[in-house]
Amino acid sequence: MDALSEILRVVRLVGAIFIHARFTAPWCYQSPCADSAAPLLEPGAERVVIFHLITEGECFVELGDLAPTRLSAGDVIIFPRGDAHRMTSEPGLTPASGARLDVVLSRRPRQLAYGGGGLTTRIVCGYLACDDRLAQMLLAGLPSLVRVNVRGSNAGAWLEASVRYALAEARSPRPGGAGVLAKLAEVLFIEVLRLYMNEQRGGRTGWLAGLADPIVGPALNALHKRPAHAWTLEELAFAASTSRSVLAERFHQLVGSTPMQYLTQWRMLLAANLLRRSNSPMARIAEDVGYQTDTAFSRAFRREFGAPPATWRRSQSMHDQVR
Repeated sequence: MDALSEILRVVRLVGAIFIHARFTAPWCYQSPCADSAAPLLEPGAERVVIFHLITEGECFVELGDLAPTRLSAGDVIIFPRGDAHRMTSEPGLTPASGARLDVVLSRRPRQLAYGGGGLTTRIVCGYLACDDRLAQMLLAGLPSLVRVNVRGSNAGAWLEASVRYALAEARSPRPGGAGVLAKLAEVLFIEVLRLYMNEQRGGRTGWLAGLADPIVGPALNALHKRPAHAWTLEELAFAASTSRSVLAERFHQLVGSTPMQYLTQWRMLLAANLLRRSNSPMARIAEDVGYQTDTAFSRAFRREFGAPPATWRRSQSMHDQVR
């Protein structure tokens, strides 16, 4: 299994499509920051990533001090840090004052229709919620706004057709429509990450940039394929077909840590996933993530999470019960 597939297996993605909007120019919609919307979208979520799919027409997105970005049909934009932003038919318009967010989200997917009667733009809005530490690894180095056009991909036509079908099903009396939309939100998000990797340009850093790199990518895939193996820098360099010094320098440049530091971090994230979602004994989890003794495992886990694994497991269990 490649590194991206492996990390997506471990990252617990919970998604949904929550708004299907039809806007007619002129129009402007203010989207709040994900932190304020998270309690309404996915209570208890550690990280919420918002995305929009433009299915018809054109519009602009305004984000902070960045220049307005023009969007067209087939574009998907995600906000890795969940920044507040505006979607608008033209830059500089004042956002509409609509219903409170809790009212808008009381029924999903919410059908919105608004504007001045001009050119039509249709937008599908969704979100992905996931564990914060895993999200930090996956989304590290991404800009505040990521845009790709799915109509240029093999999966694009299928995704858009599937979203239209699922939105229609969500309004029908047949059960399961919301579940289909949730899975499509996950698939759309993953496809955006894959397309973004393929469009990598020089100068980018972060986990996805490392995975797309011809030197760092093979090393990351090797670590994720066999995380319990007692890797050495020499073995990883051999897997990446390069020297130890070149791998170490390039890995740190893109990922921000040494290969061995990254391996420890990934092992701890795997361990946290097992502690939270399984009843496996501590010794088994320690062995599964590459530690020969409980003591060494407990020491490494405490450095990363601030508590011994058994204590951390109990605290997570209590947290999940409250949710």
